[in-house]
Formats: sequence, structure tokens, C-alpha cells
Amino acid sequence: MEVAKLEIHAENVLPIIKKWLYSDKEIFLRELLSNSVDAITKLKHVALTESVPAPPPGIDIRVDKDRGTLTISDTGIGMSAEEIRTYLGQVAFSGAESFLERYKLGQEGDFIIGHFGLGFYSAFMVAEKVEVVSKSYKAGEPAVRWISEGGLEYSLDGAEREETGTDVILHLGKNETDYLEDVRVLHIVKKYCNFLPVPIRLAGRQINEQSPLWTRMPTSLKDEDYLGFFHKAYPYEDDPLFWIHLNADYPFRLQGILYFPRF
Repeated sequence: MEVAKLEIHAENVLPIIKKWLYSDKEIFLRELLSNSVDAITKLKHVALTESVPAPPPGIDIRVDKDRGTLTISDTGIGMSAEEIRTYLGQVAFSGAESFLERYKLGQEGDFIIGHFGLGFYSAFMVAEKVEVVSKSYKAGEPAVRWISEGGLEYSLDGAEREETGTDVILHLGKNETDYLEDVRVLHIVKKYCNFLPVPIRLAGRQINEQSPLWTRMPTSLKDEDYLGFFHKAYPYEDDPLFWIHLNADYPFRLQGILYFPRF
């Protein structure tokens, strides 16, 4: 087993993620799901150019209340040991110090998450320990396990995983057990990730919508479709006065639905 230290140019980044963004910590799930979608998209492109097998795309969220863990598993491109050292073992970025001062003073919201590749580390806002088990799509690359408890050290060892992809296992803190409730997880997915282009499953059941209404042809939709979509987003509002379905290809690509509510 390899034990190493994170390479961080501003060593107070992780405490800031844990403390200053306390009120916005549910975004950790948004960031991890976005990473999974990126990994699946990368494998899809590689499969087209290198003729490598690609499993059906999908993300599974699993809750284990006995162990206190929340796991996000994807069928993406996976990572080798060297790639994990590069992408998870280095929090290296320029210009961060000025940002850090602003975040300490409360001048920014959750925007540090996503800047400088910090999205993955948002997991430490809710987790005491994070494990990553990953198997690269590259032939002959063994599965690896990365473990960190949020400090400057991490361990890297071999693991067992047959299929290409990645598991991110969060060992939640004692005050974060609400993230072990299906209804809480479902709320976050619906809030941030409902229209991600990959099926997201919770306890084996798909919970996101992959085909947003605005991507469909207006001629294929009825009034009930538009009203149903509106009331999913705004369940306590009256029916809108009217709506405009935007679907333009020139001079630029524009898709959307513009609703005009009653006042």
C-alpha cells in the first residue's frame, strides 16, 4: 500500500471547504454526479475512436445506514493508479490565495466549488473519510483504492472491481446522517441533477428525467405537457397565462420554454 501526501498550493483549502461553505454543503452530491457524467461521456468518446467496450451508461446511488455510507457508482472511464495520483492526489491551482481570502470574508457563495478542480473535495463537507475504488478502461490496468480522511495524507492500494468505472464511498460524519435518507437524496438530485443526460438510480430505481421538455419538438407536445412540466418546477403556482417554446438553430442554437405567470 502506498501512503502519500496531497500536493496543495494553499494548504487551508480543505478547512475552507469544510467550514466556510457549511450552509451549501448539499452541493457535494451535485459535484460528484457531474464528475460521473463526465467520466461516462469520456468513455463514450473513447469507445468510438479506440473500439473499446463501453458498458451501458448509468450512475447508481446506494445508501448503507448500518455502515453510515453513501456511495456513488458510475460506469465511466475509470482511473489508473497514476491517474488517481494526478487527479486526486494534487490540489494544485494558481490564483487561489486571493479567492480564499474572499471566501473567508463571506464575499462568495458556493462558487469555490467547481473552481480549480475542487468539486471532488466538496465530499469532505459531509464525509469524515472518502474512498474511491476505480478501474480504468485500459486493458491490464488493475483496480485501485484511494482513501483520505480529509487531511494532507492519503493511501493508495489495490482493490477488487471487475467492471470499468468508479465508486466514490462517503463515510458520513455523525451530524450528516440525513444524507442517508432516500427522500433527502431524491430532493438533491431533483434540485440539481434532474436533467443530466445519464440515468441516475437510487435503490435501483431511476429518479431523474433525461429528456427535458424543451429539447423536444413543439409540434409533438400538447398543452398538458407544458402545464405538467410547469407544475413540476412550481407546484404551488397557478397555471401560467401562456408560454413560448423557443427552438432556434440560427444564428445560434437556442432551446427553452418561457412561461408567463399570473400575478
